[in-house]
Amino acid sequence: MSFDLGLDGKRALVTGGTRGAGAAAARALAAAGARVAVTARTVPQHGTGTIQYIAADLLTAQGCAKVAEEVIATFGGIDILVNMLGGSSAPGGGFAALTDEEWQKEIDHNLMPAVRLDRVLLPSMIAQGAGVIVHVTSIQHELPLPESTTAYAAAKAALSTYSKSLSKEVTPKGIRVVRVSPGWIETDAAVALAERLAKDAGTDYEGGKRIIMNSLGGIPLGRPVKPDEVADLITFLVSPRAAAITGTEYVIDGGTVPTA
Repeated sequence: MSFDLGLDGKRALVTGGTRGAGAAAARALAAAGARVAVTARTVPQHGTGTIQYIAADLLTAQGCAKVAEEVIATFGGIDILVNMLGGSSAPGGGFAALTDEEWQKEIDHNLMPAVRLDRVLLPSMIAQGAGVIVHVTSIQHELPLPESTTAYAAAKAALSTYSKSLSKEVTPKGIRVVRVSPGWIETDAAVALAERLAKDAGTDYEGGKRIIMNSLGGIPLGRPVKPDEVADLITFLVSPRAAAITGTEYVIDGGTVPTA
């Protein structure tokens, strides 16, 4: 039996798609036959033929509008939107360290880019009666770390709730909305963190990984999730093979979340 995902010629936008799981998702979609646009604040000067790059700051309304305009102008429409952008710059120290400014940064980084891009790109999806939106959340909205991820986790929880509401509104119009909730992903940044922790603790890289896994309460799989594994899940979910899947959240965390 062939397992062609049916993505040939589909027009996709991946935010935060130059590094880590975002870059892996862009590559996977392109390999499956999609025409892919990637946006980030800093991008390569030239595309690869199947991947085009758009430089923009999605933390602003103007940046989101610019991306939407360029995608529509380049592709003539959009079939797939993968909102990968996210992250945290909040300081450790629990609730007392989170000023109004820090809270706003987390919301601007982890919620508003998805909200704004959906708002400007959904009309073209609705007009064609088809499309898929993936919002990448995080298991942190279920397992926040009080010392360091309270604001990030809250922003991702807001993204998750918004996604569910959006799916109920637009699924009857032919637009699927799906959430993907990763655990710890072994990106370059994660490797650097593990190496730093390992050095501070006088251990090796595997020991550094164990420090991180222990802070999460353990990962039954015994390792972080790989960027390509997250990308493969996203690629399946945006394909016609997943045509009946909408409004749900798919956790990919190696078993970190201890409940179903």
